[in-house]
Amino acid sequence: MRRLRFGSRDSQLSVRQSQLIIEAVTRAHPEVEAELVTMKTTGDKILDRTLEEIGGKGLFVRELDQALLDRRVDFTIHSLKDLPVEIPPELPLVAFSRREDPRDALVLPAGQRELDLSKPIGCASRRRQLQLQALFPQARIAPVRGNVQTRLSKLDAGQYSALVLAAAGLKRLGLADRIARYFTTEEILPAAGQGIIAVQGRADADCSDVLAASDPDAAACARAERAFVRWLDGGCTSPVAAYAQVESGRLTLTGLYVNEDETVVRRGSLSGAAKDAEALGTALARKLKEGCV
Repeated sequence: MRRLRFGSRDSQLSVRQSQLIIEAVTRAHPEVEAELVTMKTTGDKILDRTLEEIGGKGLFVRELDQALLDRRVDFTIHSLKDLPVEIPPELPLVAFSRREDPRDALVLPAGQRELDLSKPIGCASRRRQLQLQALFPQARIAPVRGNVQTRLSKLDAGQYSALVLAAAGLKRLGLADRIARYFTTEEILPAAGQGIIAVQGRADADCSDVLAASDPDAAACARAERAFVRWLDGGCTSPVAAYAQVESGRLTLTGLYVNEDETVVRRGSLSGAAKDAEALGTALARKLKEGCV
């Protein structure tokens, strides 16, 4: 038996996503004995401030990266949308799961069927806030932190009129029945990587076992979307968004560009061979910033 240790945040969603990866690996390699090692990251501990105030997405991976470097785990598992676009070369992303539903979803308080705008809509990212405000100009938008269950508790306690959450996370947690409305990708363009689970390893490690959990189309989409965000230098506080689809080896990427003071908002698409995913992401980012799309 080969023993592999997988590191994960200790939230219910992170554990469920890790289980999906581990199940795929052990199904393909029955000789592998997998152990899940969970930990709480700095980003999980600080919940009274927004991400931009405490340092961004990197705070959700710092402890996991260190566990990899210290060889306390062999691989770490993440929601791809929560990973910084700049990844240390010694800790590459080595596998990408098949994509779950990439859309954002509106969640109402338990038992409620209509959106009541007397209270704010809670959402964590500027990307969602900007696009949501265009859909509901009369709404107040307020930040909300915490894992999915914590956010739902705040919603049901009456702090918000609704939440906007990733459909993928709700479905993986068995909470699809809480979804009152799915936003199309035309209404709210998803975050880069939304719905994809990423596996991170060490550059000097044998990653062949975890490739069983990887989907080539999702990998191409991930490369295109992250290249788009990277070229625009879009961090966790930026409303930049990107969503790619692959069909018959051809990739179509749609991106959202917003300038620094949010006075310019541009959206456009670009298609090409999936093998050129990163080049497509960079090209679309450049065209949108220059106003050529």
